[in-house]
Amino acid sequence: MDKRKVITAYRRGMITIQECAQILGVDSMQIMGLMNDPLMAESPRVVQKLPIHG
Repeated sequence: MDKRKVITAYRRGMITIQECAQILGVDSMQIMGLMNDPLMAESPRVVQKLPIHG
């Protein structure tokens, strides 16, 4: 499972921090490091820019 999805589920309140750590197979100290890692943030959505006519 994608680590970002698990962390996003925790941040949205769907699972506890303990469940998050268990799913990812890390201990409580490691999970706190992952929570602070900007690379583990939810994937940015791609936004298509439309041409401006004027």
